Amino acid sequence: MSLIQSLLKEMDEESVTTRKMLERLPADKYDWQPHPKSMKLLRLATHIAELPGWVKMTLTTSELDTATFDYNPSPLKNNDELLAYFTTTLAEGRSQLTAAMPEQLEEMWTLREGDVIHKTYTKAEVIRMVYSQIVHHRAQLGVYLRLLEIPVPGSYGPSADEY
Repeated sequence: MSLIQSLLKEMDEESVTTRKMLERLPADKYDWQPHPKSMKLLRLATHIAELPGWVKMTLTTSELDTATFDYNPSPLKNNDELLAYFTTTLAEGRSQLTAAMPEQLEEMWTLREGDVIHKTYTKAEVIRMVYSQIVHHRAQLGVYLRLLEIPVPGSYGPSADEY
């Protein structure tokens, strides 16, 4: 299996669990947050939904400069919009990855803040980091759901709510 095929397989597998998590958002709790430093529920879910689109950004750019990046999260209002957005970013990321050439994954990509370089990775490493971010934030969402008494779906097997 090629690296691109492996990354596509992982994207597809993780998207199933991600969708299950996103489908569980209680509309009456969109503004809820477990701590003042935590994202609000809908903001966290929106970030999770946008992350597959970062595969496209990775493959079509050579860096992200957080000092000049004008970040504006999509203003989503309900679960239907959230799931449609996730479907769109997933399709964009998958399409870009499907069309990628193996040598493109070896190109270098830099995360910086102005003149400060945080890290330089291959594009393949950045895509893996994007997947890790999805899993990380999905786990946060699982904690939110647990605290809100919403059954948490299993990720790599059944959850305590599915026994």
